[in-house]
Amino acid sequence: MKKILEGIRVLELGQVLAGPFAGAILADLGADVVKLERTEGGDDARHMGPAFRHGDALNFHVFNRGKKSVAIDLKSADGMAVFERLAGESDILIHNLRPGVTQSMGIDGPALCARHPRLVYCEISAFGHAGPLAMQPGYEPLIQAFSGLSSINGGPEDPPLRTGASVCDQGTGMWAVIGALALLQRRHVTGKGGVVSASLLETALVWTGQKADAYANEGRLPDRHRSGHPGFVPYESFDTADAPLLVCCGNDRLFAKFAHELGRGDWIGDERFATNRQRLRHKAALFEQIVPLLRARTRDDWAARFAAAGVPCAPVHTVPEAIAHPQVEALGMLQAVPGEDFRLTALPLSIDGARPRHRAVAPRLGQHNAEFGAPAIPPQKDLGAAHV
Repeated sequence: MKKILEGIRVLELGQVLAGPFAGAILADLGADVVKLERTEGGDDARHMGPAFRHGDALNFHVFNRGKKSVAIDLKSADGMAVFERLAGESDILIHNLRPGVTQSMGIDGPALCARHPRLVYCEISAFGHAGPLAMQPGYEPLIQAFSGLSSINGGPEDPPLRTGASVCDQGTGMWAVIGALALLQRRHVTGKGGVVSASLLETALVWTGQKADAYANEGRLPDRHRSGHPGFVPYESFDTADAPLLVCCGNDRLFAKFAHELGRGDWIGDERFATNRQRLRHKAALFEQIVPLLRARTRDDWAARFAAAGVPCAPVHTVPEAIAHPQVEALGMLQAVPGEDFRLTALPLSIDGARPRHRAVAPRLGQHNAEFGAPAIPPQKDLGAAHV
């Protein structure tokens, strides 16, 4: 596919995840992403785990594919001169530096945009750009705990649980990209850029929005359902003879089909189970009957029966099962990295029927210094052991 963002220069001062993920999205869409790194060690993600390829950890490759690396010392006059020149040549700047760092260096959004009015400046923080905690750093599990997101995961008897994916970090990277593209469009009209502010906390609050809105407007605290749903029954995972299967009866018509396949057509006429609202009230009694029935057959047997009857269901896959499924393979989500012997997950979108492809492997530290007129960096020490 054509490079949708070809001609757009992105300058990234990203560490670990949220900022680099935003840069990776833009790189996959065709932008020229220049990643600025420290001259000693670079992005901490290079050392987050054992060396995978070219001395860098797998996490670094995941979130920095297709970029160019320029390693400079922003505390030096020469390094700041390189930064200022690159900022003036860039359309978008992304950073997730610790709060206060950019202000102390004179490269915060208002200051930099005053010098480079066309620049779209994206700042990513932990707690947001305003409020008593605006200057506090934070990490994914801290934000999940603080925002209440951890409190709605799991079942009634479980402790608060973080999600298995870094939904706040990666979600914030997505919001930063959305804001950046919106300001690029505005710049076409006004000729000026602006400042986009996104944070892990605001992202987490959006992900918990349905639960928070229910409490704010109706005083309802969210029930915890593990795989279930507060508004539909049955609408969750059940054990079968060999593996779990998730069933979604989103209306009474689907429940009737479900009951028929279980050989319990009598449920349809039972006033306790005839409507969804009644099933919500009598969930425990219904589940006492459903559970042993589903355990009598294998997951594949039930899945085939329900699918033929039009009852929405899905196996609860492990990661290996999911990526090996023909549907996932058909989507081409795992893509080869050019010139390498490994694959990485691609962007979850297609444009004109084509998915954006990985353009290049993640860069070595300072690999593109000469291309952008930055001085060469000194030989690096092996920092892997100190950071694992």
